[in-house]
Amino acid sequence: MASDSKSVAAILTPLKGRDYLSNGDFTSQETLALLELSSQLKSGKRRIDLGNRVLGLIFTKASTRTRVSFQVAMARLGGQIVDLNPQITQLGRGEPLEDTARVLSRFCDAIAIRTFAQEELVKYAYWASIPVINGLTDLEHPCQALADFLTMQEVFGPLTGQTLAYVGDGNNVAHSLMLCGSLLGVNVRIGSPKGFEPMSEIVAQASRLAVNGACIEVFNDPIKAVEGAQALYTDVWASMGQEDEQSSREEAFQGFCLGSELLAQADKEAIVLHCLPAHRGQEITSEVLEGPSSRVFDQAENRLHVQQALLAAVLGGL
Repeated sequence: MASDSKSVAAILTPLKGRDYLSNGDFTSQETLALLELSSQLKSGKRRIDLGNRVLGLIFTKASTRTRVSFQVAMARLGGQIVDLNPQITQLGRGEPLEDTARVLSRFCDAIAIRTFAQEELVKYAYWASIPVINGLTDLEHPCQALADFLTMQEVFGPLTGQTLAYVGDGNNVAHSLMLCGSLLGVNVRIGSPKGFEPMSEIVAQASRLAVNGACIEVFNDPIKAVEGAQALYTDVWASMGQEDEQSSREEAFQGFCLGSELLAQADKEAIVLHCLPAHRGQEITSEVLEGPSSRVFDQAENRLHVQQALLAAVLGGL
């Protein structure tokens, strides 16, 4: 794909007004162009002014990186944020979602939502007349996946044919890695204990979307998952809302900690990724998280850049 600003703008301009509920909502070409625009914004080669547009944030799940990165992204684009905390708005008192979505569409230019059920996000998108962006649900975490593959691209260059191995719970992050990776021509391997694999329908969808021969695979053996991979990725074993399962999950995930033993099975130049927050000594060792292979904090920074690119595209700032 051509990397000049005009070519990228030509691909992304049709995204104006579109929702981003899933990595599968955009094409392979559009996803590649988003990564290219992200790189241009990060390097300073491109500057975009959204002209004081407003992004509303509806977060019913706790957040550090997602909240701050969206706030800073809008500020850098010349826009503003309205924090619609359910605890201090009518959202927390039972106002119908369809009313909220339509009213916010009169005040804001886009909404980013971080919640539990994907169905809630879909309903907001149905009733709103402005773009709705998935800031995380229990099903997917699409903005995170964009940042992950931008990080991988920065290290290895063109993504086609590269392999990312995710070890841990087959959760929302695993789902988005499969969907986004398939669109970018990346082989994605998921290594999860039996009973904790990603949803079979997401695996099937990612396989259907795959370009350039990308292969989506699920293993119950973490060693098989990571062999020869260019990127090793993990996440917490118990996500928000699963805290009462922490002890049982720790037992089930024995052998799935991303430590030096697993890292040694990967490509000798492999990088380590984690979407944070991390529990050192559980899903990842401190040695690996803080080691020379770690790109975890580059990955966290890249949330800002991919969200700038995404907001510029859906708000028509190109």
